[in-house]
Amino acid sequence: MEKKVQRNFLWIALLVLGTIWILARHNQSIPYQTDNGLIFGTVYKITYQSDTNLKGEIEAELKRFNSSLSPFDGTSTISRINLNEDIVPDTFFVNVFRRSMEISKETDGAFDITVAPLANAWGFGFKQGDFPDSTMISNLLEITGYEKVALSADGKVVKEDPRIMFSCSAVAKGYAVDVIAQLLEKKGIQNFMVDIGGEVVVHGKNPKDTLWHIGINKPIDDSLSVNQELQTVLQITDAGMATSGNYRNYYYKDGKKYAHTIDPRTGYPVQHNILSATVIAKDCMSADAYATAFMVMGLEKAEQFADAHPDIDACFIYSDETGKLQMYLTKGMEKYVTTP
Repeated sequence: MEKKVQRNFLWIALLVLGTIWILARHNQSIPYQTDNGLIFGTVYKITYQSDTNLKGEIEAELKRFNSSLSPFDGTSTISRINLNEDIVPDTFFVNVFRRSMEISKETDGAFDITVAPLANAWGFGFKQGDFPDSTMISNLLEITGYEKVALSADGKVVKEDPRIMFSCSAVAKGYAVDVIAQLLEKKGIQNFMVDIGGEVVVHGKNPKDTLWHIGINKPIDDSLSVNQELQTVLQITDAGMATSGNYRNYYYKDGKKYAHTIDPRTGYPVQHNILSATVIAKDCMSADAYATAFMVMGLEKAEQFADAHPDIDACFIYSDETGKLQMYLTKGMEKYVTTP
């Protein structure tokens, strides 16, 4: 009797191991697809393990997303809300709005999607205006501030002043990455990387069966995005990652550099020694928003905030007194760092 039990146990064990081996071989045999294209004025690259190519579905979802949150599309949800049309916003807009309000409160307004009129005035928005003076900035600050907007009980946007406008440029790409990642997950895909303009979500393993390797560029002034020299490389999976910096979107006027990061509280482009902020979080929308907030805060306050929030990890690249690039890593970020 005992020998029979042992034989049965051995048989079951071999069956389980054989099943695992077959599934593993099947998983390894599934090819990786790589889709590239243009969206939101930037490039995307999506790599995923699947027998079926999903580029058509991916681009259809991106276009649907664009019709909600692109301020350059006059018929989009965000454009209609900026024009004070009486509409109930779609799920994309509502999700971005709610998460943005949460992060605005957490960061004391360093992140704020009502910054649109200021961004437009400084030449970094969806409308071009005259170069602002102090009076104009003061006037625009009267219609800036996350605490001046809300969602009503029936789901509509309520503004204290109809001149308030939204720009989700500091969070929309990150959320779009999350949306495509969710699409892949619903398809049962376990191994993938979604990259839209440098905002990334990775899950599972890469085609080499290792963790995904994501580079952080050296923050060298490069308005044409020609320089691709890396400061460091991170090994990550099952996370969202975003980088914000002032080394690509900027201009000079009267010998002074003006970069695209606007402090919503002062109304002026920031002037800090922090050159780029990279954040790893559970989702890319949050990582995107926090990275922007850190660029507004400056190095010292960004370090304090990141260290006090263990649910995020951060890497800050800054210039020291001699102009040399230095890197600050939160304790949680250190485990991701490999070599350039």
